[in-house]
Order: sequence, then C-alpha cells, then structure tokens
Amino acid sequence: MFPSEETPKPQPAHFLSPFKAGSVPYLNAAPLTRGLEEQILFAPPSELALRLRRDDLDAALVSITEVLLSDRYDILDGVAVASLGEVKSVFLAHRQPLEKMREIYFDTASLSSLNLLKVLLAGRGLKPALLPLPGYDGARALENVLLIGDQALRFARSSPPHAIWDLGAAWFDLTGLPFVYAVWALRRIENGPLRLRLREAKNSGLRALDDIIASRTDFDRAFREDYLRRRIRYDLGAEERRGIARFIELLRRHGLGPVFEPRFVS
Repeated sequence: MFPSEETPKPQPAHFLSPFKAGSVPYLNAAPLTRGLEEQILFAPPSELALRLRRDDLDAALVSITEVLLSDRYDILDGVAVASLGEVKSVFLAHRQPLEKMREIYFDTASLSSLNLLKVLLAGRGLKPALLPLPGYDGARALENVLLIGDQALRFARSSPPHAIWDLGAAWFDLTGLPFVYAVWALRRIENGPLRLRLREAKNSGLRALDDIIASRTDFDRAFREDYLRRRIRYDLGAEERRGIARFIELLRRHGLGPVFEPRFVS
C-alpha cells in the first residue's frame, strides 16, 4: 500500500537543525508549522521579534512591520498569514463611535495590528491615544480595545457589549487588497536549507488541513473550518505583495516610519 499524496510524510527530528525558528501559538499559524511542532519555539510575535533582534532565532513568523521598520531581515516569499476581507481575529472592540474615541488600549503582542489601526484611523483624521493593554482579563471592561489572535477570537465569541471593527475588512474596504499580518522573517545568513524546510512545512500543512481542522481543539469544528479555510490565506504572491506595497505607502504618508523596502527570497 502506497501512502496517499494527501498524507504529509513525517520529518526526522533533525529536520530544522542547525537552524532555530519561532512561531506564534495561534490557531491561524498551525498549518505553517506542520511537522515542526516539536522543534519550534512558540511565543507571541513581540517576543519572537525580540529574540530575532538578539539573533537567538534564525527565522520567526512575526508581524510584517517588524520587517518593514527594521532593515535587518529578508522575507520568505510564498508564505504568509494574510486575509482578503474579514479576518475575525484582528479587530477593534469599541463601545464608543470611532469619531468620539479618546483612547484605545492595544494588545502589545503584535505591531502589525497596531500599525494597521493607526493607518486606518489616520485615514479618517483620527488620532486617539493608544495605550498598552495591561492584561486580557480586564479587556471586557474597557471602552475600546484592539485585540489579536486567539484572545481576540475568545473575546468576540463571549458576546461582549462592544461593536467589532474587523481590521481585515476595513483594510479591504479601503484598498481592495489582501492584508499581510505575518511573514517568515529570516536573518541574513546562509539559510537555503531553512527556507526549503519552512516552505515544505507550509505545503505539508495545507495538504493536511482536513486533519488539522479535525484534530485541533480550539473553539469548535465549524469555526475552525470557516476560519482556516475562508478567513486566513497562507500564500504570499503578487496580490499580497501589492497589499504590502500599499501598506508601506500609507505608513510613510502618515509618518509611521522610517519604512524600509522589503527583500523577498525564495
């Protein structure tokens, strides 16, 4: 009996060695680390960014702005966490109308979402004070709060007394383009084998998406099916690069820089 083409082959324990890589512990990144789970450091994107800066990691799935605001990394072409429209897990929960907000608390885990929010608000002529969220437990009591990832999903599913402004949908309404939240940022070292392994992990994860949806315990199966198949996009192609270019343009227009041109490597 021959293995099905749909069944990813398990990789040996030294698959990533000698390289070190990190990824976020969120449901949306699960397909990108298929087969590497025992070899990956899982941490919030802000911590991964810090470890990259210290050269503790050779690659990390981090916020796109970590790459754009620092001329230190290459981007692995072809792989991303992106959305075309509503994303569900990046939003501003608000009790006040957008035009009347004086302060917003933001999840410090991700710079992409914070800078996307700044761009979207600046386009409306709005500049409320942005304050770091002290903890998730008190988020429900706040008037306005930016949340990302699994914490955002749990918050939205708890029937909060807030309106939800989905930033993926807002970006699409503004530009008609995908928004790229996270990419594999690579230290500028000789890393051809690492790039190959990360691309293979993505391909393995997408082939195994049925199994990921069935075996994960995050939320419920119907939600996982919708979220991983219809909300999140994993390709970094021409349209996604156009989305990044537009984001760069708007970051610069609103003085949210300096912003560096991305370098894509295959």
